[in-house]
Amino acid sequence: MGTIRLHDTRSGELRELVAGADGHVGIYACGPTVYARIHVGNARPFVVYSLLKRFLEHEGHAVTLVINITDVNDKIYAAAAALQVPSADLAAEMAAHYKADTDALGLGRPDAEPLASETIEPIVALIADLIDRGHAYAVDGDVYFRVRSDACYGSLSRRAIDEMNQGEEPVPPSHADRKEDPLDFALWKAHKEGEDTVWFAPWGRGRPGWHIECSAMAEQLLGVGFEIHGGGNDLVFPHHENEAAQTRMARDAELAQIWMHNGMLQVAASGGKMGDDPDAKMGKSLGNVALLHEVVEEFGRNALIMLFAGAHYRQPMAFDDMRMMEALARVARVRDSARGLVAGESPPEMRPLRDAFFAALRDDFNTAAALGALFEWINERHKRRDEPVGRGDLVEMLSMLGLQNLAEHGSEAGAEEQELLEQREAARSARNYAEADRLRDELRAHGWEVRDGPDGPELVRIEQ
Repeated sequence: MGTIRLHDTRSGELRELVAGADGHVGIYACGPTVYARIHVGNARPFVVYSLLKRFLEHEGHAVTLVINITDVNDKIYAAAAALQVPSADLAAEMAAHYKADTDALGLGRPDAEPLASETIEPIVALIADLIDRGHAYAVDGDVYFRVRSDACYGSLSRRAIDEMNQGEEPVPPSHADRKEDPLDFALWKAHKEGEDTVWFAPWGRGRPGWHIECSAMAEQLLGVGFEIHGGGNDLVFPHHENEAAQTRMARDAELAQIWMHNGMLQVAASGGKMGDDPDAKMGKSLGNVALLHEVVEEFGRNALIMLFAGAHYRQPMAFDDMRMMEALARVARVRDSARGLVAGESPPEMRPLRDAFFAALRDDFNTAAALGALFEWINERHKRRDEPVGRGDLVEMLSMLGLQNLAEHGSEAGAEEQELLEQREAARSARNYAEADRLRDELRAHGWEVRDGPDGPELVRIEQ
């Protein structure tokens, strides 16, 4: 089992991953707020942490991956009101869409997907502990966290405390004096007119704030001090800073050992070019989204995962149709290279390229460098056209990226497709081009296209 290092946001340095008892690694990643269908940017953390789990299991660790679903939130109330539907119904509908849309990525489900609405009891208990310890206070049904009671507040985002703004919704004039300090943030929100979900707590009817739910869910499922807390880098402040503070003050311990953050997807501004605005991240509130299910339907899950794997997870990543077409071309190259490989181990002389692939993943989960090693392996494979090459290394590497299907035996056409190809070639020889075109279209309906190869026509699977 090799040493694995990951970038820790708090220290700003690479830190060795230290597993828990029996080699176990707990990963908690913040999932979506379900008020609309998720966009392709929402899929990036799902893919990053799903693939990280695969890699850590390959390295011998038992892994528990938790990705929560926020189904109680101001955005959900607003979206439901606009649609004139109950907020709980909208959240349930969009949570179901989220699961279906991410199922289409073919990476499996997280080990747990807790809902905020089903974690109220642990949330209330955690808030009560913070009040008892003097780190939170109740005012007319609201509960706020005393930010300045945490001497380490700001250590995650590395910001000066007086330069922070929680970004919470504006406080009505009648509520302006509720907070002891403008920096304090809500743990529990008293019920307001128009909010159609409510729970009971010792300080009054209401619902949880955003930040407290993740502290409670993570502790409930992984304990305190688990190995990796992940999410998009837009969550570092205030969400993750507040999560860390809540647990630190309630439990006298850090919530997680390593805080790991992925970069945002970037899209070109209307009428502009990619890169004109380095802060033009994809987001529903910005109105520049590409919905995940539409992208997968148009380009296929293989191309999207290939696109994600081609960039280091910490870096922002450009997204547009041109880059998706480039990813499709890389998928086709891998699939074509896998054709003709034989079952069994790869040549030992090619093992250094396989080793370089895994070395890149151990060094801050650098999928971009790993993919480079994989394509070097493919280049070497092409130099060995006249000798059998085992598919073992390629399948092992592709499995870490969720792309093992590109090298599976199922990529070979079946007897029915081969018979259609022979019929098409016979029709072409007889100059019956209408029948040849019909057979070509039938093959395409089966998912295959005819391509001229060095040994004559062959069938190549069409990317889905």
